[in-house]
Amino acid sequence: APAHVQAVCTTRNGGVSLPPFDSLNLGRPSGDDAQAVDLNRARLAGALGRDVNYLSQVHGIRSVQLGSPVAAGSVEADACTSVVPGVVCAMRVADCLPVLLTDTAGRAVAAVHAGWRGLANGVLESNFRQFAGLLVGATAPGDLDAVAQQTLAWLGPCIGPTAFEVGSEVRAAFVQLDAQAAACFTPLHGDKWLGDLAGLARLR
Repeated sequence: APAHVQAVCTTRNGGVSLPPFDSLNLGRPSGDDAQAVDLNRARLAGALGRDVNYLSQVHGIRSVQLGSPVAAGSVEADACTSVVPGVVCAMRVADCLPVLLTDTAGRAVAAVHAGWRGLANGVLESNFRQFAGLLVGATAPGDLDAVAQQTLAWLGPCIGPTAFEVGSEVRAAFVQLDAQAAACFTPLHGDKWLGDLAGLARLR
């Protein structure tokens, strides 16, 4: 990515939350002490030198454009974009996959919370259409293709393909979209499968 576009992925270290949230828990709806979460968020903002935009994530496909800091949790969305320097697009994940986008010139950035529901319902596509619209002002197929050729995508850490156990309905949701998705599932027993979340995101 261009030098002026930077990315950060936090770990669970360096915060004040007590077990079982120890220690850098940034999720307010987790059941953790709200003051501890606020202090953890303040530590991250201090380290970045920027306020962080925390959205209310609901495993949906809505993508919002951020032009200035928003009040934490005041905007319901699972993806965001920005062209404003210094605006931090952020996603909170545990098992789910964070996906970050920019273009080769670093004119826009995007962040996506990609769990299986969001992936199957089109959260990446929804976000990319908005991202492309910021760059070319239109979202016709030819425009999208042109932007895609200049887009960099980073798939962050998520639950691995030997741990993500799902039911047959999850596999069916993806295979109906793309027959190639069948290769991202390994049968277990009964109607249970192991899914490759990152592999599914790559296909989308």
